[in-house]
Amino acid sequence: MYSDKVMDHFMNPRNVGEIENADGIGEVGNPKCGDIMRIYLDVEDNIIKDVKFKTFGCGAAIASSSMATELIKGKTLEEAWRLTNKAVAEALGGLPAIKMHCSVLAEGAIHKAINDYRIKHGLEPWKDDKNYDDDHHDIGE
Repeated sequence: MYSDKVMDHFMNPRNVGEIENADGIGEVGNPKCGDIMRIYLDVEDNIIKDVKFKTFGCGAAIASSSMATELIKGKTLEEAWRLTNKAVAEALGGLPAIKMHCSVLAEGAIHKAINDYRIKHGLEPWKDDKNYDDDHHDIGE
């Protein structure tokens, strides 16, 4: 059911924890499955120097959080913003359709953390037309 990469990131998650005085924090949740994901960013000169996560959820949610943090560490905010849930799922070797919402949550938490950073620095938040706190079980985007 799950790829070896999903199992590895679930059993040995990377970047777990929180960043004190984080430059940006984003949290999303899925009320139907109960997953809650929080991403913390440490940003310096528009580069994500460090990123941590705390996730309450299933193995796919934890693996998606872990992989997403690995994919954005060292990237610019613009590059991190463009990370899609598809890219997270592909980097994990795929997710079952019923678990794709976990990768959507990772994308959403990153977007919220980036916009939190932008607002704290007097910048306009970037437009995001998705509501990540809704039920995303049917999303395959």
